[in-house]
Amino acid sequence: MNVESTRSLSSDPAAQFRLLQRVREATLSGDRPPTSPRSVISASWQRSLDAHIDPEYFRPPVVYGPDEVADVRSAHPLQAVLSPMRELLVSIADESQHVMIITDAEGTILWREGPAALCRMADPVGLCEGTGWSESAIGTNAMGTALAVDAPVQIYSAEHLVRTYHTWTCAAAPIHDPDTGVVLGAVDISGLLDALHPATVSLVNATAQLAESQLRRHMAWHDERLLARNMSHLASLHGEPGALLTPSGRVIAAEPWDDFPPRVRIGTGADRVLLDNGREARLEPLSEGYLLRLPRKSSAACRPKLSLSFLGRRPAIALNGRELPLTLRRAEILALLALHPAGLNGEQLALELYGDEGNPTTVRAEIHRLRTQLGGEVMKAKPYRLDAELEADFLAVRAALDAGDVAAAVSACRAPLLSQSDSPAIRAERDQLVAAVRSTVLERGDVDTLWSFGRTETGQDDLEVFEQLSRLLPAADPRQAVARAHLTWLLSEPL
Repeated sequence: MNVESTRSLSSDPAAQFRLLQRVREATLSGDRPPTSPRSVISASWQRSLDAHIDPEYFRPPVVYGPDEVADVRSAHPLQAVLSPMRELLVSIADESQHVMIITDAEGTILWREGPAALCRMADPVGLCEGTGWSESAIGTNAMGTALAVDAPVQIYSAEHLVRTYHTWTCAAAPIHDPDTGVVLGAVDISGLLDALHPATVSLVNATAQLAESQLRRHMAWHDERLLARNMSHLASLHGEPGALLTPSGRVIAAEPWDDFPPRVRIGTGADRVLLDNGREARLEPLSEGYLLRLPRKSSAACRPKLSLSFLGRRPAIALNGRELPLTLRRAEILALLALHPAGLNGEQLALELYGDEGNPTTVRAEIHRLRTQLGGEVMKAKPYRLDAELEADFLAVRAALDAGDVAAAVSACRAPLLSQSDSPAIRAERDQLVAAVRSTVLERGDVDTLWSFGRTETGQDDLEVFEQLSRLLPAADPRQAVARAHLTWLLSEPL
């Protein structure tokens, strides 16, 4: 947990209570407070004030009436894990004079349990089922603030924005859906100041983790049931690539596994989806979840097309015309595999990327992420290699030089290969590529090609290129004056 989750307790709670009230009053009035509020509190106060919360008004809105709460609770995912949370918290709450509260993702209280006397004190201030406790509804409080920052928090006394709750303290932690990662709600313990314990926030955080663990067990059970009921659909494809998806789009079985990402984005009413590797797949609803089918590739003409543009300031890749996000490390891996069409194993890639200090384990982890992004049909394993119709600008430069088309080579080589890369193999290829283009241009002595090369990032500071241009260009050619001026500037630059 973040160190800002809790406030250190004073040996004199009454003095601390008065200090926090002075901090709040000074901060809200624009005066200098005796000490700064915690950053998590000041940020929450600002969000609450931006939502037009009145610090002197205490009524949380009623979201669900008494006759509606039961139906809402029965349909909520946290209903399934209420029992273990109750076992962990309710007895402690009873003994320590706190109430246990569970909210939905919007901060509406769905469950509240605790000592009868304390519940009677909580009712008049709206700390009861059906009321909304988001920051935008009632200002800074543990439930709403934990949901706003997606982290466990403790709110003490006058750290509550609304004055009514200054005699209360509370701690809350968010609970996440282990399938999608979205927030389902929050668990909270609230009580009066004299019942505060410093371990309260750790307790609610442990309870939230217990709930998530139980939800994960439920998810695994539902996955097994879905598999048992629907594996026959996958088997009926008779080798055609396909996958079984949960209702949320998570892949739980696939053949072959490498052809599918871990999760598929499913649009409402869609019968086709576009996978991360650019291929379109058919989506067939089942009684639970979906069957995803990839059409067979009928010929070599259906091979995926991978384009690498690595001669420029920003490397880019496109799969079947769709640009994909790219890190420098993945660009380096793709460049090396393009230069070694027969493939490289993990040890060879580590050596090429890092030199003798390379760690194959690190490289394999990055390659796994890259294969997930591109798909197993594009990037094969054992050894790692590219299996696609490949277009790469740096390979086009080599091909143009081999064909004797110097003008095309210069046109393609406008900038160095992955100029930000420190990989030994990439640096060597970058230097060799520029040297090959430069030496060919200088040997040919063609003024148009020399001029084109001098306009590139790789040739703009080349003294020998501009010496030749100044000598070979006719006096009547307007480029001659430009070349001479640039040569003069290059000669005047300090070495």
